[in-house]
Amino acid sequence: QVQFVESGGGLVQPGGSLRLSCAASGRIFSILGWYRQAPGKQRELVATITTGDSTNYADSVKGRFTISRDNAKNTVYLQMNSLKPEDTAVYYCNARTAFGADYWGQGTQVTVSS
Repeated sequence: QVQFVESGGGLVQPGGSLRLSCAASGRIFSILGWYRQAPGKQRELVATITTGDSTNYADSVKGRFTISRDNAKNTVYLQMNSLKPEDTAVYYCNARTAFGADYWGQGTQVTVSS
């Protein structure tokens, strides 16, 4: 059984920072990542990271967000700096096995507002 423990969302002012974390258990995951979904919009990629620390970022977050992982703990982190109101969304942790099976966390709300 795959389980997720997400934390770190909340309300922050524009220009502020937040750090999300997600601990996944129950499988061996080759790729961990974060996606987000704003009201009325489709879920979109934010960033992913492989077990070899190869990363991929959406153009909208490059230079502001940093993804990292602790393989021993099957945990992925997302450091978000210089946050903008358009970053407001529910952020979902994603875990993918080597066989391509996708698993999703329950989501955590990030709100950027003054």
